[in-house]
Parts: sequence; C-alpha cells; structure tokens
Amino acid sequence: MDTNTLGLIAAALTTTAFIPQVVKIWRSRHTKDISLGMFAIFSIGVFLWLLYGIRIDALPVILSNGITLVLSLTILVFKLKYK
Repeated sequence: MDTNTLGLIAAALTTTAFIPQVVKIWRSRHTKDISLGMFAIFSIGVFLWLLYGIRIDALPVILSNGITLVLSLTILVFKLKYK
C-alpha cells in the first residue's frame, strides 16, 4: 500500500467518525454535553492542518481536514443554535 492510499484510508476513517455526532445533534437538537471550547479549539486546529496540507500539497491532509472542518463547524453552529 502506498503512502497516499494509507493516508486516504486514515483520513476517511477519522473524518467519517464525526458524521454520527452531527446526525445525532441534528435529530435531537440537544448539545448540552458538547463542549463549545473544545470544538472551537479543535476547529481552529483543523483549519491550520488544512492550510498545512495545502502548503505541502498533500491530498489526504487537504481532503480529510477540509471535510472535518465542515463537520466540526456544523457542530459548533448546532451548539450555538441549540443551547
């Protein structure tokens, strides 16, 4: 298995791990147990990883962090909306 394939598989798994949380919040409209601070810090970190991936032209890093950023920002928006 080449390096990019390994990276893409790892990216797919870690990124899709957020989908059940987004779906659960969307259905329940409940975010009491979600930490606003943690997701804010996490989202900033993911954004920086995305910029890093762009700078080194690493497709697995770009794809995984781009999608993860959208998912984590979705959770942040839900947290602010469904206090």
